[in-house]
Amino acid sequence: MVMGDVLHGEGRQLEFEIVSGGGKARFVELDVVSQENWQTAIEIVIQEFGKLDILVNNASILRTEGIEETTLEVWNEVMDVNTRGVFLGMKYAIPEMIRTGGGAIVNISSVSAMAASPLAAAYHASKGAVRSLSRVAAMRYARSNIRVNSVFPGSVETPMLTENYTESQLEANLDITPMGRRAQPEEVAWPVLFLASDEASFITGSELVVDGGYHAK
Repeated sequence: MVMGDVLHGEGRQLEFEIVSGGGKARFVELDVVSQENWQTAIEIVIQEFGKLDILVNNASILRTEGIEETTLEVWNEVMDVNTRGVFLGMKYAIPEMIRTGGGAIVNISSVSAMAASPLAAAYHASKGAVRSLSRVAAMRYARSNIRVNSVFPGSVETPMLTENYTESQLEANLDITPMGRRAQPEEVAWPVLFLASDEASFITGSELVVDGGYHAK
């Protein structure tokens, strides 16, 4: 497994933990808005593992400003990481998957792509774009034996959420979530693993919602 991020310290630590536990992992420095970073990361995957058959696009940032409060700088930053990053990942991974007979791509969208709120205008738009882009790729590459699916998490217990919303906003979200709690990161990781696995061999273009029932309301 190759992991890419701009958080070098955390990435190296995770690499160490996986390798120490008997697994095989490599951390690479990856700013998902950079074409050059993507090309280098994929070259490393091929060198170390021989092929690339799974891609999970998970990099994301959150800004909570509404439409009028969102500056062009904020808009571009969010769209670059959340949408351009997904586009570049698929752009450079897909040729390698085609070369070796296929693969699986899982893009992380959000329930924000399905349900609106008065806040986080750029975030909502970026995740809606990920949703559409995933479906386009699923249709385009199905005959190339490449499956493309997306996962739509609701509230997840991560710093990205807790550092961007007030406690009262977080509590209000729990009140309208049928399960009454936020997900742990592992509860999103397992559905991603399923979609990337051979057990999901006839699933492409799907949208797996992982939100504690929020979208069912």
